[in-house]
Amino acid sequence: MIGVMDSVNEMTELVGQNRMELLLFKLSGLGQRYGINVFKVREVLPCPRLTIMPKLQRYVVGVAHIRGQTISVIDLAMAIGGRPTTNLEKSFIIIAEYNRSTQAFLVSNVERILNMNWNKIMPPPKGAGHSNYMTAVTEIDNELVEILDVEKILDEISPIKTYMAESGDTETEAFAKQAKENKVVIMVADDSVVARKQVKSSMTQLGIDVIEASDGKKALEKLREMADKGPVNQQIKLVISDVEMPEMDGYTLCANIRQDSRLKDLYVILHTSLSGVFNLGMVSKAGANSFIPKFNPDELANAVKKAVGIVDSGVSGADIIMKNPIAQNQQSA
Repeated sequence: MIGVMDSVNEMTELVGQNRMELLLFKLSGLGQRYGINVFKVREVLPCPRLTIMPKLQRYVVGVAHIRGQTISVIDLAMAIGGRPTTNLEKSFIIIAEYNRSTQAFLVSNVERILNMNWNKIMPPPKGAGHSNYMTAVTEIDNELVEILDVEKILDEISPIKTYMAESGDTETEAFAKQAKENKVVIMVADDSVVARKQVKSSMTQLGIDVIEASDGKKALEKLREMADKGPVNQQIKLVISDVEMPEMDGYTLCANIRQDSRLKDLYVILHTSLSGVFNLGMVSKAGANSFIPKFNPDELANAVKKAVGIVDSGVSGADIIMKNPIAQNQQSA
């Protein structure tokens, strides 16, 4: 299982095909299987000797020294409400990259990698409630497999700030005032409730209203409903989409937007915790306008400002121009 990311070049071919690769594993004391997207996994190793440090968060069982890097090891069973993992010698760590940082997740067993279509990945059951740690579910070998909302787990361990450093400056206040006056609306598509709240919090500081969609399929349906009522660009300024989503991923959502004559001019930002260099090629292939790794509220705000308007230094709030960047590019071509 070591070096599961060696096949990245082959995996980029999955873009636009609505496919993903799922790493299956089990947790101590919990009989069922769980899954994580292989794109987020750097490698899988037998659990090394852990260094115990004072004042660690309760779910962090220690730190591991891997290839010159010190990495926190999170007991994933404990983090989702299970019992602590006791047999470390027979356990494994999944080293993954989320939201620009590297973590190791302690699991009891790692099984295999499956290539799947996202339409086989379903949203959590409606009766699951908001306290669960599922972002999606699928059925493998007649067994329900939970795909964990790792962003929610990490946010509980170490909450990410959503308040912009520039939120009080003149430029941002002027932008927010103009955005409210123009009733700027954007759409956020993300299967993680935590991720949607983070983006919505940042957009609220910019004076922007948010339409939420919990996956790519729902986002596309909402966009097409808007298109049935009239020009979409008059109703919504841009789409911020996660990549990993059940039923339809962000790449496929973007490809569908570009193929629909009524939607093709929409500005699309892919906003994801998948943060490797290989994503740049994927973004271009899918037809997105830009890619922002999760989660930095200032970078996201700057990308949104660029998409929906420009605030030139030295101008007053009244001089802010709200516009469609794609339409302007077409006019200047």
